[in-house]
Amino acid sequence: MIAAIQPSLLKGEIFAPASKSSMQRACAASLLAGGETIIHNPGHSNDDMAALEVIKTLGARIKNFKDGSLQVLSNGIFPIGSMVNCGESGLGIRMFAPIVAISERQITIEGSGSLLTRPMDFFDEVLPRVGVTIVSNRGKLPLKIKGPLHAKNIEIDGSLSSQFLTGLLMAYAAVGAKNVGIKVIDLKSRPYIDLTLKVMRDFGMHVPENRNYEEFFFHEMAETSRDNFREYTVEGDWSGGAFLLVAGAVAGDITIKGLDTESTQADKAILQAMKDAGVSMTIENDKIKIKQGPLNAFQFNATDCPDLFPPLVALASFCEGTTVISGVSRLAHKESNRGLTLQEEFGKLGVQIELQDDRMFVRGNKKVFAAKVHSRHDHRIAMACAVAGLRASGEVVIEEADAVNKSYPDFFDHLQKLGAKIDGQFASVNTH
Repeated sequence: MIAAIQPSLLKGEIFAPASKSSMQRACAASLLAGGETIIHNPGHSNDDMAALEVIKTLGARIKNFKDGSLQVLSNGIFPIGSMVNCGESGLGIRMFAPIVAISERQITIEGSGSLLTRPMDFFDEVLPRVGVTIVSNRGKLPLKIKGPLHAKNIEIDGSLSSQFLTGLLMAYAAVGAKNVGIKVIDLKSRPYIDLTLKVMRDFGMHVPENRNYEEFFFHEMAETSRDNFREYTVEGDWSGGAFLLVAGAVAGDITIKGLDTESTQADKAILQAMKDAGVSMTIENDKIKIKQGPLNAFQFNATDCPDLFPPLVALASFCEGTTVISGVSRLAHKESNRGLTLQEEFGKLGVQIELQDDRMFVRGNKKVFAAKVHSRHDHRIAMACAVAGLRASGEVVIEEADAVNKSYPDFFDHLQKLGAKIDGQFASVNTH
């Protein structure tokens, strides 16, 4: 589908989308913690829907209420099928594979789109060490997994993604791990592990001791009566909210609501980058007011928050001078190779980007040209190009704009509510 973005001036208030990082973890925790969970402000992106389907296949029962909240009923993992599909969700496959491995039943894990090309060698190496039989497609999907998983002392590599560790932590807690630890070498995206531990705590799960992110040790847990009912509110999404914040910085004075400045989400770091770029911001309660104004180049380390690269590139395009963003090595195994994709697609818009080792140099000239770009089926590329198009010299046409469904299906609708002029065949992008 095609979206054509016209130069626009934004104004007004909008609520940030629900966090798929929070939502997907809540789905997994609802399944494992058992009993009844009411999830408020649930997300409805493709990744969120895939997570709900996974836990349904693993035995959870789900009911939708009129107010938008969800009820999840679970007695633990009792699979009603032999196959789960994680869609295109990287977090989904990496988190749910160890959870699936709790079952003694052989279950096949499938995926779609770019997930089929992402490396899954981690599971080939690690799962056999915890008693799990696994057969992969040469390190790729599909995965055939047969447990049960046994919590043992192991050491893993955390340099590719923290999402593998998230799944192991939840699985260890679910099988009653005690006096065992998971040692981690070179853990990336530490704030996402903080989020995982917070969700586990909120759901009454057995939370390990965090030993400086180098080991997560499960002590013997004292016997306590478990709460069979809980309510959980999904946070606003800093990943999606980052695009709204940048849109305000480059195209108008707007207010974003629903983002918790005390959140453990790694992408909250967008606030520091915007401050360094000279963005005028006012933060009060759950409102962030952005004023459009002159922007200057900045330096930012995105190693622990690689999803910020696309909105940061959109921001840097309108900054005076050269912006330097570190952490490019984290971009190779996303929905696209985001370093190269950003370089090529923003190059079409007249923005010069250079990649040197682990650093990206964005030559801001405060001008973005009219052009036709392609999302590369990557939701964050589509959103970054749309934000840049708000202040382009003319129309910016985005091919395969429906990629936004993966994380933020209301994105174009929200931009329009703020005054963005958008034409094209994108109406079905909004699935809410």
